[in-house]
Amino acid sequence: MDDRLIVALDVPNALAGLKLAEALGDTVGFYKIGLGMLTGGGLGLANELKQEHGKRIFLDMKLFDIGATVEAAVRGLAQFELDFLTVHGDPHVVAAAKQGAAGSDMKILAVTILTSLDRADMDAGMIRAGDLHEITVERAARAYEAGADGVICSPQEAAAIRALPGSRLIVTPGVRPVGAPRGDQKRVETPGDALAAGADHIVVGRPIWQAADPRAAAQMILSQMV
Repeated sequence: MDDRLIVALDVPNALAGLKLAEALGDTVGFYKIGLGMLTGGGLGLANELKQEHGKRIFLDMKLFDIGATVEAAVRGLAQFELDFLTVHGDPHVVAAAKQGAAGSDMKILAVTILTSLDRADMDAGMIRAGDLHEITVERAARAYEAGADGVICSPQEAAAIRALPGSRLIVTPGVRPVGAPRGDQKRVETPGDALAAGADHIVVGRPIWQAADPRAAAQMILSQMV
């Protein structure tokens, strides 16, 4: 198993997620469980895959709130002994999450700018003017200063973030195998390009779980991870 590949279990519920994980078998050792499955038994599935199947788990909650609330939420999640947890990259959120994760091995990953956004989306959200690439790299730098163990960014910013002083884990969603449709992702690269740019892990969802043969789709992506 090559744990550089993280498969996003963006399916409706825990039963579907477990079925997919069983179909992928020993091809995949690292899974992402996000908000979409939270009400469908996502935490239970995370626990089962971790404790009973020996898989690594990335809990993609993208937490954002006042510091005290983030710290309490992360402290509660840390008891599940999961591997990665995402929070928004605002420094106060990152610092609070690190306090909540204290004493555990769970890594706090800061979300920079979502890979589904471009400059027009940021304008609509009244996010400050400027080059999207530069803002993403600056948010990564500030998250590192606040104590983040790593960041979430698009493959297009991975090289610049890797060049930052004290660079840590870089996880890139928005990865599509050669010839795959982009879907709602706007800043994408292929698996090989993302890793060459400096990513430690790539996250792939729909190209695998929507495939007629998910195991074969995962193996094809792994073959592109050179």
